[in-house]
Amino acid sequence: MTDTPGRLLTLLSLLQTPREWPGGELADRLGVSPRTVRRDIDRLRGLGYPIEGTTGPDGGYRLVAGTAMPPLLLDDEESVAIAVSLRTAASNAVDGIGDASVRALAKLEQVLPARLRRRVAVLNAATVAMPHPGGGSRVDPDVLAAAAAAIANREALRFAYVKADGAEGRRKAEPYRLVAAGRRWYLLARDTERDDWRIFRADRIRDPRPTGQRFAPREIPGGDAVAFVTDRMYALAPVHTATVTLRAPAEEVRVGLGADPADVTPLDERTCRLDTYADTLPWLAARLLMLGCDFTVHGPPELVEHLRELGGRATRAAG
Repeated sequence: MTDTPGRLLTLLSLLQTPREWPGGELADRLGVSPRTVRRDIDRLRGLGYPIEGTTGPDGGYRLVAGTAMPPLLLDDEESVAIAVSLRTAASNAVDGIGDASVRALAKLEQVLPARLRRRVAVLNAATVAMPHPGGGSRVDPDVLAAAAAAIANREALRFAYVKADGAEGRRKAEPYRLVAAGRRWYLLARDTERDDWRIFRADRIRDPRPTGQRFAPREIPGGDAVAFVTDRMYALAPVHTATVTLRAPAEEVRVGLGADPADVTPLDERTCRLDTYADTLPWLAARLLMLGCDFTVHGPPELVEHLRELGGRATRAAG
């Protein structure tokens, strides 16, 4: 192999296999002399690759961990495997690696040859993941990768967005951050047509397309993307407050409910009052029923009606 750049790439690809390579075997693989192999090893070391060598009649070489990660060389099968793995991690929102998976996937897909992108697309189309027991809407990794790339490039994005009522419209926004909240992803962006900061559920985004228009970054309100998304979610969520008399000691309720002490007020040794709230009536009802004691709901009426429906359903099931 007389092409020096091509030979160096082949040598680096061999060294990235976790084993020690005898100099003679590398020379045979590359079709050059052992002296040329030694010169090529020195060139790679000069580029920052930490390569260790051993002495002897047929000294060996291996790539070791360094202080920085040099560029990786991957063959076709390795590239496809990594792309599919990153998509799986991103769509499942694995704790601690979901956001990193999205960034890595965006970088990898930008450099994948067309033939490999097609293979990845075929694999994804043929694969169906079982829904997570915890629920949550499944996010298309293509949406996350497109959003991550637009964020990195400071590039405006156009996409279709499906509202909660099912209505669909087109949006143009300047994307700033992807925020993973449990098994749900949110895109924090500035809606250019409404001139306002918005959060978009990633599972409701369709057909995201970069516009090619760059934008100057602005300061996120409050300076914290997670805090902004959290505050906006709470502001948009319906809140149901309830006042309930529980026929159980206050301390027992605190332990069983995990409520803030200020939410539980003792009435006597055997009863207490609970002031609580939740964004759904079913969750409010579940919190009360899990306590395993009698109680009286003073409000809201919607909670009383929901409990009545649950009681009828339970009676019918028992009958």
